[in-house]
Amino acid sequence: MKAVIETGGKQYYVSEGSVVYVEKLDSEAGKTVKFDKVLMIDSKVGTPYISGASVEGEVLKQGKNKKIIVYKYNQKNNYHKKQGHRQPYTKVEIKKIVVK
Repeated sequence: MKAVIETGGKQYYVSEGSVVYVEKLDSEAGKTVKFDKVLMIDSKVGTPYISGASVEGEVLKQGKNKKIIVYKYNQKNNYHKKQGHRQPYTKVEIKKIVVK
């Protein structure tokens, strides 16, 4: 069974047993999370969500991505600014897809 879920303003194509990196969730490693915003399951499409459907997963870890460098520069104005950013994420393993 495959599904499309929405979390953190993004959409993810998942199946049972798959591992996805989603935007940071307020949950600790080992806890279960439930995604209620299910957009599609197999060929059934919601308007916008499928009522009664949910996807359950287990949080594997919390972490941060590799650092990216943001460099702003204006020539002839003696302006330059260097910043680094590490985006936090949550690694989730999908356990089951529930359809009612």
